[in-house]
Amino acid sequence: MAYTNSPLVTYKNITANKTKNRNHAIDTITIHCIVGQWTAKQGCDYFATTDRQCSANYVVGKDGSIGLSVDEKDRSWCSSSSANDHRAVTIEVASDTKHPYAVTDAAYNALIKLVADICQRNGIKKLLWQADKSLIGQVDKQNMTVHRWFANKSCPGEYLYERHGAIAEAVNKILGDDAPDPEPEEKEEPVATIKKGDIVAIADNATYYNGKKIPDWVRAKKWIVKENPVGNRAVIDKSTDGKNSICSPVDVKYLIADKPYYPDEGDVVNFTGKKHYTSANASNAKSCKPGKARVTSVYMLGKSKHPYHLVAVDGGGSTVYGWVDADTITKL
Repeated sequence: MAYTNSPLVTYKNITANKTKNRNHAIDTITIHCIVGQWTAKQGCDYFATTDRQCSANYVVGKDGSIGLSVDEKDRSWCSSSSANDHRAVTIEVASDTKHPYAVTDAAYNALIKLVADICQRNGIKKLLWQADKSLIGQVDKQNMTVHRWFANKSCPGEYLYERHGAIAEAVNKILGDDAPDPEPEEKEEPVATIKKGDIVAIADNATYYNGKKIPDWVRAKKWIVKENPVGNRAVIDKSTDGKNSICSPVDVKYLIADKPYYPDEGDVVNFTGKKHYTSANASNAKSCKPGKARVTSVYMLGKSKHPYHLVAVDGGGSTVYGWVDADTITKL
């Protein structure tokens, strides 16, 4: 196959960090973030002079400039996967240096035009994205990949990763392809509307999110939603599992809402648990009986292990007198 390069290129500096003559036809696009608000010239010059064994086919600058660092006929050293780099055109996009590694509007718009051009010249009729690592190489279902699937990295950063679907949609409009999207593999849909303040948990029947297998211990945790979801993404605060506060975006397709009940001090509630603690963050529990109880204090809901202090109500059957877990309280 005779390979060409994009006519959109505004700067060219070919690096020696490459493998001559890729061994697979181009059928995949891999978008990276360069972690620096560079121009295309800065990025290409870096790849041409660095001692590190790294490169990309193209660099998209913060100003919308487009640089060529590795000819499309050659394999770049970009994705920590020889197989992926042999079949993919790799693109480094200038970004912020901190989470979520946002890119400028100029860079984003130039990226879309560049990807559309790459697809047109290489016979890629439709750009497909399902955020599913298990579909690597199945280009009839998904022909976009990300660096994080091949190495312990956050690349391309959450900003670009969350926009892969939008990038595919914008590119496909340019390509003029009205063909329907491929049927995605069946996954559990949300069972409730999730909003800020909800206590959520990974659904028991979920196996993957963002292409990564969810270990059993994660699915058992309950977390609090810190920000209202955007699209199908929610930011959760993992501190409810008793560890330090860690906020992380999670695909809400794999979350279920607990219909939280937040009683106030003085409320009489139904205590369903069988353990109480001497403090809100104690590890050792004492046994007690369930039944009616009064809330006497609330401490750092969503931050402490056992945020509610309960005292048994006479005649209610309970013997609780201490701090308890939020999920052991229900309305009477």
